[in-house]
Amino acid sequence: MPHLAHSHAVAGMIHRLNQPDYDRWACQIKRTGGCRQPIHLRGKVEHYDQATGHLLHRYTTTQEPNGVLRVPCKTRRVTRCPACAEVYRADTYQLVRAGLVGGKGVPDTVSSHPCLFVTLTAPSFGAVHVRREKNGKVLPCHARRNAQTCPHGQVMSCTERHSADDPRLGEPLCPDCYDYDGSVLFNAISPELWRRFTLALRRRFAKLNDLTVKALREHVSIAFAKVAEYQRRGVVHFHAVIRLDGPDGPNSPPPAWATADALAQAVQHAAAVVTAEVKPLSRTFQWGTQLDVRRITMNGDLTEQAVAAYIAKYATKAAECVGTLDRRIQPLDNLDALPIREHARRLIAACMTLGSRPGLADLRLTHWAHMLGFRGHFSTKSRHYSTTLGELRTAREEHMRTEEITTGRLPLFDEDTVLVIAHWQYAGQGQSAGDALLSAAITGTTSGGHL
Repeated sequence: MPHLAHSHAVAGMIHRLNQPDYDRWACQIKRTGGCRQPIHLRGKVEHYDQATGHLLHRYTTTQEPNGVLRVPCKTRRVTRCPACAEVYRADTYQLVRAGLVGGKGVPDTVSSHPCLFVTLTAPSFGAVHVRREKNGKVLPCHARRNAQTCPHGQVMSCTERHSADDPRLGEPLCPDCYDYDGSVLFNAISPELWRRFTLALRRRFAKLNDLTVKALREHVSIAFAKVAEYQRRGVVHFHAVIRLDGPDGPNSPPPAWATADALAQAVQHAAAVVTAEVKPLSRTFQWGTQLDVRRITMNGDLTEQAVAAYIAKYATKAAECVGTLDRRIQPLDNLDALPIREHARRLIAACMTLGSRPGLADLRLTHWAHMLGFRGHFSTKSRHYSTTLGELRTAREEHMRTEEITTGRLPLFDEDTVLVIAHWQYAGQGQSAGDALLSAAITGTTSGGHL
């Protein structure tokens, strides 16, 4: 079968190469940036002079290869399309870094504003296999002299020194003791826990400076950018850049009494006191005890480049480190037959079971079972932290449009006097096996999936 599939792919590649419109097809592929699963559109765009009704320019896909226009899928997930995820990662890097050193519409004076890198973790839901190091030496996983035996007959100890790629990392010492319900519920409630953390942070910072929250806004604003990361055990924790500005955001400096030390105190207090409750189950969740708060500097170990790169990297990832699926679980899926780790299977099963309870419908656990209950945005920022992903995309599109006008592919005219009428239809997604091989050769990427 693999030989037949390869022969089919080669035949498809040869067929494409011999098509008279191959050059145009190759041009489309290059413009997708090597997208693994390009979207196929069928339609047209017409430009009319608003004053006279005269047709200035028309583009139609009828003359394109296969009668479609191929555009990038623009996914952020590296498991689905490395090329598009790389664009998203680069944009996120620029967004985060601009909030630290300026650029993209943010003044460079923002680099002098107090700024922290904060990591908020999840609580424990049971002992799991871990890899720990001290002074460059790998330590035993859970070495305990008088380890207890759990009710299921499992000795709660592990003396192995796990390698970095050990598949057991993140898996419970005793799966039957592990709180799978608590793990997926924490993921589901974590966006609300983060929202309450930001509110508590502002209240505490105001109190430390003998101000009300309303009065604080007249002197200081707190901006942030954060990303969610899955730990190997299947729960999310958040990495956040938190910055102090003046009342006008990054365009104004904070007062002298608004220091990084005071911000760190407020972060530590807020992380310790905020809770979020799943009322139908009477379960209350809070952040884990492992809180990391560090100051971002322009030189040293934690530079603005290192922080921006770290956050941007996790903005393109999801729950793949846990071994789950990169798609939604369908109602007819046989959970026992899915090609996933047993730990991920139990987490998904917990989502499906809890999601069927009417009182938990708002958490949408069944819908987000493949994400192990997490339904929030992976990367978010406050309004005035820096530029937006939309603005970065608009600037890139404008650059591409200018290039098309310069090379004669688009006419030059005053946009204010032109009426643009567009009609598009979705015509599919992906590539044939042969097209995927050619696309990889043209763009220097790995071959993708099928239509």
